[in-house]
Amino acid sequence: MTRSEKATGLTLASLWVAFAAFAAATILGLYQVIARSGIFPEIQSPQLYFGSVSTHGVLMAFVLTTFVVMGFGYYSATSSLRRPLWSASLAWIGWLVAVAGVGLAAYPLLTGQASVLFTFYPPLRAHPSFYIGATLLVVGSWVWCLQMIMMMLGWKKENPGQPVPLVMFGTVANAIMWLWTSLGVAAEMLFQLIPWSLGLIDTVDVGLARTLFSWTLHAIVYFWLFPAYIAMYTLLPQAAGGRLFSDEMGRVAFVMLLVISVPIGFHHLYMDPFQAAGWKFLHMAGTFLVAVPTLITGFTILASLEIAGRLRGGKGLLGWIRALPWRNPMVTAAGLSLLMLTAGGFGGVVNASYAMNALVHNTQWVTGHFHLIFGGTVVIMYFAIAYHLWPKLTGRQLVSEAMARVQLWLWFIGMLVLTIPWHVIGLLGQPRRIGSKPYDSPLVEQWLPHEHTMITGGVVLLVSALLFVLILLASHFGRESETDTELRFAEPIHPVLTLPRTLNGFAFWNLIILVYIVASYGYPITQFFLLETYGALPWSI
Repeated sequence: MTRSEKATGLTLASLWVAFAAFAAATILGLYQVIARSGIFPEIQSPQLYFGSVSTHGVLMAFVLTTFVVMGFGYYSATSSLRRPLWSASLAWIGWLVAVAGVGLAAYPLLTGQASVLFTFYPPLRAHPSFYIGATLLVVGSWVWCLQMIMMMLGWKKENPGQPVPLVMFGTVANAIMWLWTSLGVAAEMLFQLIPWSLGLIDTVDVGLARTLFSWTLHAIVYFWLFPAYIAMYTLLPQAAGGRLFSDEMGRVAFVMLLVISVPIGFHHLYMDPFQAAGWKFLHMAGTFLVAVPTLITGFTILASLEIAGRLRGGKGLLGWIRALPWRNPMVTAAGLSLLMLTAGGFGGVVNASYAMNALVHNTQWVTGHFHLIFGGTVVIMYFAIAYHLWPKLTGRQLVSEAMARVQLWLWFIGMLVLTIPWHVIGLLGQPRRIGSKPYDSPLVEQWLPHEHTMITGGVVLLVSALLFVLILLASHFGRESETDTELRFAEPIHPVLTLPRTLNGFAFWNLIILVYIVASYGYPITQFFLLETYGALPWSI
């Protein structure tokens, strides 16, 4: 295949948008931790702070993730299936729609007219262009979903009975999951927030809005996480010099993430009065169940790494760890990612528990957990994907693997130094989403040492982020690569010759998802149209 048939230009365009947004968001993040500390009163401003928090959240949670998912998906799909895009022109149209959406949402964010945080909960109301822009970003991602699904169906038609490559199976699972889960936020936007912001309706039903957003709110985490897991299953074993422990276990994990992750959003609404405790309990059970594919992934990836270490001469119980090629950025990033996933997963168990969540609800504990999982586990694997793909996309060498390793370690250290204090001050009662601390002095004094520490973490993260962008820029215009730039995926120990239809397609699982969503969200949404409810007037910071 030619480089154009591999969607090289589309992938590079997507990744540059993603990482430009990431760099800007990291700068805003450092401002926020400094402003929260109160050390420099002259920079404190509620308007500036909440505008910064909103922009930071949107750039990280929506722009960075969506464009990485699309870019990595386009390139891995064309490389694994060895066929061009289903419709290259439509793919570019989708990219342009998504970019236009980002531009449209940027104006109110940067002018302080969309300080509604990345969750945009009403009755906070933003400028209409923010909601319209965010909707266009989602529409652009739907084009990517369509491309992935059609490419897999076309490949299966040409290769009847053959196992779909694991990288493509995971990518399509993510696309289908995103189509299902984004319906919630799309309904909220189209029928509530956009008409409300345009003045077509006077009030908004806050309970219905939060319920619809919960449909999307937690499953979007797995939309972000899927590329990280896909890289661990399909790129990491090959980079480590070994083989994948089990192709089938990867498929089981992807299917479980697809089916379980959508109807569990009520664990974000434990303290809200809009849903009965029984519905919250149902979603809590699903939340604990979704930990299973993560445990499967952890086992499979560690087993794959042990295979690589043994093949490289590792002896004894743990000698294989020392034998791994830690100089490879993909291996380094994966190891650090799994460490942060373990720590962040513990916090997630606390958040998912109905009783324990009450102790940390809306405190900085939640912020620490979220950043450790997303900013740590997920984003560090985005770095690894970029380092792995850049020579293949540009035909030029990575400027320095040593610099890449330093950048990854700085990100890991900075994330721990930032998030551990957040967990502590959360337990000490500091609320999240505050720009100042007008509380009793003895309480605030307990927080101060931890806030000074988190500033150090923010500085380290900013240095790491800028170094990452510098490495990509230098590599983009560096020396031509002298090695093979073909993207290769890990082979399993035992070749997959046949698969049950349920692990090689998604028709059955879509039916299961439909039943599960109706069971979990059917009445909780319908009740808003059966009971007397009261609309909320808009409010702004």
